[in-house]
Amino acid sequence: MNSLAQNLLGARNPERAGLRNREAHSDLGNRPEWLFVIKRLGPSVALSLAVAGLVLLGLTILLSAGHGKTISMFGQGNGADPAYYLGKQAIWLVIGLIACGITAMLPLEKMRAFTWPLAALVAGLLILVLIPGIGVRSNGAQRWLDLGLMRMQVSDFAKIGLIWTLAHYMAIHQRNLHQFFKGFVIPCALIGCVFMLIILEPDFGTAFLTGLVGATILFLAGVRLRYLIPAALVSCAFFAKAIMSDPIRLRRVMAFIDVDANKADSAYQLWQGMLAFGAGGLRGVGLGNGRQQMAFLPEAHTDFIFPVIGEELGYFFTTGVVLAFLSIFGLVVFQVRRAPNMFQFLLASGAILMITVQALINICVATGCLPTKGLALPFISYGGSNLVVMFILVGILLNCFRLWGRFPLERPMDL
Repeated sequence: MNSLAQNLLGARNPERAGLRNREAHSDLGNRPEWLFVIKRLGPSVALSLAVAGLVLLGLTILLSAGHGKTISMFGQGNGADPAYYLGKQAIWLVIGLIACGITAMLPLEKMRAFTWPLAALVAGLLILVLIPGIGVRSNGAQRWLDLGLMRMQVSDFAKIGLIWTLAHYMAIHQRNLHQFFKGFVIPCALIGCVFMLIILEPDFGTAFLTGLVGATILFLAGVRLRYLIPAALVSCAFFAKAIMSDPIRLRRVMAFIDVDANKADSAYQLWQGMLAFGAGGLRGVGLGNGRQQMAFLPEAHTDFIFPVIGEELGYFFTTGVVLAFLSIFGLVVFQVRRAPNMFQFLLASGAILMITVQALINICVATGCLPTKGLALPFISYGGSNLVVMFILVGILLNCFRLWGRFPLERPMDL
């Protein structure tokens, strides 16, 4: 088979693979046991430490953001409790950690039997949220289901369903990926259904993210570029048309093109975010001393939390956030070569792409490199559904690392 996944996982020469395995086995008695422990647990520990650092930073900034909202000149806030955001985020953090632990211990291969019921559940929830009276509407969008004590943003959980379903389907049909219908039309239909249902909410940012990650999974699986490239161009044209048909999104794009001319109107949030970066400089003005989030910067605790980090903690901390996400991405890319089959390879690839591409989009929006989109910064921004989903994706990666640690030698790729 001719696919990037096959090249990464290894359609290896049997003689060379056998030689490498014999050499590795001959060295087993010469290596101390602690080296094998580090080799097996090292990736999981490194991933956990990087995520823990981002979460700790997020909780610290949310405490500062809560303080800023309490004394905001606009009268916003939630009583006199500066720990309002921190307290609610801590509850979601506990839920996310529990979900991460459960996901990390699930038998991935056995869970594949529930792939299509999971896909049907995701599609049903995406349809349910669009029904008036059931889906909760806020700020012109209908994206949430009211569960009583909490609200669930369905499009966040659709990310997990999409990557799982695509990984399962592409693994089963990897020998038919050269075919137009099985290898291209059906997986594109899966992506298209999720994309269209999220667009209808509307949630252009999440729709763009799921479409991009889904297309990347097809590319990694080995779908032919002569199918993918025209489909990508058509999808981009459709997405551009949808933006032009939406006055709010179109105004954001036009404001992005000329921020200075629209800084008092549609580019106000972006302009204030850029001022926050400038005010912070290298070392920042100190926690709780940020002027922008107290009085000028809307959504400082959610979509635009990155400028708050820049203002209060400075350039070194914002660079540290970027390096943390790059480290997580590099770690998974290095480890994914050990995946024993196509399903686990694509599942881990989809999980890390969902995390890091969302982070990239948020950082690019906050720094003025992309038009404003409502995507949270993973592990840092305030928001329950997104935090839980990010931890489930981390749980998938930890699960894969745990399984791959049992196979330190090179293995041919199976279904």
